[in-house]
Amino acid sequence: MKCTDHYKSIWFVDFEFIQPDGECPNPICMVAREFLTKKTIRLWSHELHSLKKAPFPTDESSLFVAYFASAEIGCFLALGWPVPKRILDLYVEFKNHTCGKFVPTGFGLLSALGYFGLPAIDVAEKVAMRDLILRGAPFSYPEVVSILDYCETDVIACDKLFSVMEDIIDLPRALIRGRYMAAVARMEKAGIPIDVEYLQIFQQNWKDIQGNLIARIDKEYGVYDGLTFKIDRWKEWLENRNIPWPVLPSGQLALDEETFRSVAKTHPIVKPIHELRSTISKLRLNSLTVGMDGRNRCMLSPFQSKTSRNQPSNTKFVFGPSSWLRFLIKPSEGTALAYIDYSQQELAIAAFFSGDIKMQEAYQSGDFYLSFAKMAGAAPACATKGTHGAIRDQFKTVALGVLYGLSAEGLARSLGLPIFRGKELLRLHQATFPTFWKWSQAIGDHAILSGKLQTVLGWNLHVDRNPNLRSLCNFPMQANGAEMIRLACSMATESGITICCPVHDAVLIEAPIHQIDEAVASMKTFMADASSLVLGGFSLKSDEKIIRFPDRYTDQRGVQMWETVCDLCGRTAC
Repeated sequence: MKCTDHYKSIWFVDFEFIQPDGECPNPICMVAREFLTKKTIRLWSHELHSLKKAPFPTDESSLFVAYFASAEIGCFLALGWPVPKRILDLYVEFKNHTCGKFVPTGFGLLSALGYFGLPAIDVAEKVAMRDLILRGAPFSYPEVVSILDYCETDVIACDKLFSVMEDIIDLPRALIRGRYMAAVARMEKAGIPIDVEYLQIFQQNWKDIQGNLIARIDKEYGVYDGLTFKIDRWKEWLENRNIPWPVLPSGQLALDEETFRSVAKTHPIVKPIHELRSTISKLRLNSLTVGMDGRNRCMLSPFQSKTSRNQPSNTKFVFGPSSWLRFLIKPSEGTALAYIDYSQQELAIAAFFSGDIKMQEAYQSGDFYLSFAKMAGAAPACATKGTHGAIRDQFKTVALGVLYGLSAEGLARSLGLPIFRGKELLRLHQATFPTFWKWSQAIGDHAILSGKLQTVLGWNLHVDRNPNLRSLCNFPMQANGAEMIRLACSMATESGITICCPVHDAVLIEAPIHQIDEAVASMKTFMADASSLVLGGFSLKSDEKIIRFPDRYTDQRGVQMWETVCDLCGRTAC
């Protein structure tokens, strides 16, 4: 189905706006151009703010087209205009068309134009105009005209890009992706409430805090020299305690986050130094973008990853850095927050798509990991999480590790067990869920032979010449999981639920205290409905954690570090 066959009008729209870190956009101009008639509308800031709705149709009969549409919809929200009913985002569709392919210049508008051999504005000119816009008012009349002309070049570019892309745009599924970009704009406007008082105290004292943290925590390890983590000291510390540690092909210790996290599960003594190292080396408190209203806002970067997941900045987004920083999330007076996440999402998706009945039964039991252990004969039928917690944790590592293609050796390292035990655990998984293993192998074969994988709702992954088989086999779980959280966010924000942000397979929502239970119930229904739509009627469960003012968000992984930082600043941890 072609767009031009289905809509009475097609409008290409672009705003120029100013948006300080942590704030909502402030539109300064807009240009809109209709595809068939080429009618063009140019409006400056005061003209935009005088309107109660867009100066062109935005109902179901008209198609709204933009490049990275969440920015334009953010301006609609800032102006108080109703959001267009049908949205097509050429950025998302270009990203979908090239996902997995080598695109040397990235995924910006100029890159998309170049990819299709279309002319584009000079990069230097674009940078100069962006600098002029960011300088802010007042603007002279010639500057106003120049900015409107510049804005119009992007609209004309979208018109040309649409003309060459129309035949490859997958309607109506492209509109589902465009619909999500409106949800992104609503979530970016909402932001995440932050305890600004504590944040400012931490920022003002951060240098002293870092030194005191090292002095307090590293005294048990002796691996720091000033603010520098010394690898040779860490290696010696591990050897003295006979703690096995993964190494790279070069023979050097693997020091990535996943390795630390994995070893800490079997050797908890590693956890404090892991949290310290992450805090000292990666945390930039001044980079956390918080607006004047005390809310953390940043670009959610939708469709950024190959699996189409969001990838917001790890330094600007409060859920990006160390887990203890999430304790800064705190509902404002009279409100409550709720963190709602899909229960064992990836396992459920694997169970459905593979058609493995045993795997589906394990998920429906409510505790996949313990059910797996029972099915494998490693735990008795009467076992509970309380009586067989260690076995359950071991089989959890196996169940999740398999989805990421973890080898027997990798399982053994993760669990701190001999390799033969890793092989045995892998064999138990294969024996318990044979249908899943056949399906997983078929996914990899299909991807390599066809050169492409695709989700239920049409997100593509093109397979390059040197594919990572583990990533290919994990794609259905990750990418279809992303589809369902996007659908849930779209439905929920359209219904009026305030979503502060999505976090992988979860959302953080906000509501008045007396309405939070109702909001949670509605959000869980939307999440169940979204999963059912993606999985053909197979509905996923979700769990919630509610935080009512004056309580703050907590994360068990960061308790010790949060309490330590608060103590160093002379503040209570509550």
